Amino acid sequence: MPSNCEECVWYDYDDELDAYVCEAELDEDEMERFLRGGTRACPFYRPGDDYRTARHQ
Repeated sequence: MPSNCEECVWYDYDDELDAYVCEAELDEDEMERFLRGGTRACPFYRPGDDYRTARHQ
């Protein structure tokens, strides 16, 4: 399972931080594992294909 943040639907630009951040809703334990790199592949990764939704409509 890929974990390339740049292709993930949850990876978005935050104007206040002036940086890209993961917008997935993580609890404290999940966030700690994510930041430490404790997961081999990100379990929250979802491809950010904007056209996928449009194809199903």
